[in-house]
Amino acid sequence: MASSVFSLASATPSASLSSHDIEKGKLNLRNTSLCFKKEKTNPFMKTRSFDRISMVVASNVSRFEGITMAPPDPILGVSEAFKADNHELKLNLGVGAYRTEELQPYVLDVVKKADKLLLEKGENREYLPIEGLAAFNKVTADLLFGADNPVIKQQRVATVQGLSGTGSLRLAAVLIERYFPGGKVLISSPTWGNHKNIFNDAKVPWSEYRYYDPKTVGLDFEGMIADIKAAPEGSFILLHGCAHNPTGIDLTPEQWEIIADVIQEKNHIPFFDIAYQGFASGSLDADAASVRMFVARGMEVIAAQSYSKNLGLYAERIGAINVVCSSPDAAARVKSQLKRIARPMYSNPPVHGARIVANIVGDAALFKEWNAEMEMMAGRIKNVRHKLFDSLSCKDKSGKDWSFVLKQIGMFSFTGLNKAQCDNMTSKWHVYMTKDGRISLAGLSLAKCEYLADAIIDSYHNVS
Repeated sequence: MASSVFSLASATPSASLSSHDIEKGKLNLRNTSLCFKKEKTNPFMKTRSFDRISMVVASNVSRFEGITMAPPDPILGVSEAFKADNHELKLNLGVGAYRTEELQPYVLDVVKKADKLLLEKGENREYLPIEGLAAFNKVTADLLFGADNPVIKQQRVATVQGLSGTGSLRLAAVLIERYFPGGKVLISSPTWGNHKNIFNDAKVPWSEYRYYDPKTVGLDFEGMIADIKAAPEGSFILLHGCAHNPTGIDLTPEQWEIIADVIQEKNHIPFFDIAYQGFASGSLDADAASVRMFVARGMEVIAAQSYSKNLGLYAERIGAINVVCSSPDAAARVKSQLKRIARPMYSNPPVHGARIVANIVGDAALFKEWNAEMEMMAGRIKNVRHKLFDSLSCKDKSGKDWSFVLKQIGMFSFTGLNKAQCDNMTSKWHVYMTKDGRISLAGLSLAKCEYLADAIIDSYHNVS
């Protein structure tokens, strides 16, 4: 609360403050409160003493009055609502974070081991370079493109450690805005909710290409091709490398080849978001196949990575942005500009999670253990997916085909439920999910698949 003090002296203690006095002083009384107090001058002073009336005006008008309340985040807001619900059968299927069969957060055993080794080494906490930990950048590019890939050996990849996938995407968005004026990004419809925010805040224009077909709860491949063909030449095409979020609907290898043909014909630039490498299928190589295929064609590629899901390093904010260029010189210049963008944004990235990644990938035994744990996590989600499909098929006597649940992959499943049906899932069944019909299977246990099936069937058939 801002406050101002005005002192008005008078020759007598009974002096009063008139409206004329206030107006003469041009004091605005709107949204103010007045407080009067008498003060005596110092009794030891030899000058004549006068009573003094001080008026304190406290203003209630904030200088931030023009700032409006932002809407709650559509994904993170789900967790807040879930926490406030005391129902014993409640389910949080909103946020994409892996949970055990007991629906508890999971810290990978291999991460615990790497953590312990770091503590034993007594590493310092000095600032990293702007581009991040060199060992991390090396292994992260090797994981995505393959250590023997010519683009690695020829030093044609500019890799900069970013603040997980979100921060890495933001670095690329600023690069596009700064060095490709007027360049447009095409994103899938639907896509991860934060993609639009990232490009909006970076002032990069975007439009959507068709992806999801509500009639089949599957892929609108023809629409996708048509929209990419219709995009202005040289557009950036944002692609989910694997485990499409939110639909869980991925392209087949044959479809990836066709999309690559169209992107090459139109001179577009493929821009991959890789948030689930190894977590979708359980295989690091299989989940990177789409990116490697584009690179093998000699295309320049942007790819953002995250280790939140596959290593469970959610809060460490560990990821990277990679730009595959046609020459080592171009890669060096791109890297210099990514560093220039990062410097005023966050200066340099965090070290702890980067060391965990570098140590796990760089140690043969830990790397093998990590692969086993990824297979376990991916396997649990596959089992839940199958159990949910079985429960839906068994309980629903309408003859509806629920096979799309099995055709989807990764952490999420797109149920095909509309907003009203999703509201019913929450208000009646205490199932918390995003309003687009997406559920996170990572937050579901085998024991609760039948309960979820009941909720979905009720919402689908009884709510329009």
